[in-house]
Amino acid sequence: MGVVVRKATKEDMPDVLELIKELAVFEKHPNAVQIDVDTLVVEGFGKHPLFTCFVSLIAGQIVGMALCYFRFSTWKGRSVHLEDLIVKESKRGQGVGMALYKRVMEHAASFDVKRVEWVVLGWNTQAIKFYEKTGATILKDWYLAQFDQEGLSNFISPSS
Repeated sequence: MGVVVRKATKEDMPDVLELIKELAVFEKHPNAVQIDVDTLVVEGFGKHPLFTCFVSLIAGQIVGMALCYFRFSTWKGRSVHLEDLIVKESKRGQGVGMALYKRVMEHAASFDVKRVEWVVLGWNTQAIKFYEKTGATILKDWYLAQFDQEGLSNFISPSS
């Protein structure tokens, strides 16, 4: 049976959360996931959804997911950010990742975005090769900057 990709539903969020946790383990941050199913449902399926999620299935079982959302580039205009593309380790190499990746790109193209972007860890050579093979440009001279919640709080209200 082949890979099926469809838009995720609220009912898929427990499986999506499990995939997110699997990614955290793969990326060597097993305790970093702070969200729960309720957060995914509220933020993804409320009145103003913050993301779109696609799931991939084999034999009716969810084996992968891709989560993306719109951004705005001051240089390009509307863009899509692919936050995560996750395939269960046991299902890698079966076309699941490519099917999800293609669906996200079709989604982006349907909104006539000017760019799709994502980040990939420098040590994840398998993913880098995958993206390069599809024609994606890997920008090696940019650094990702961010605040976590504590850093943001400390910046806004530094303790004396």
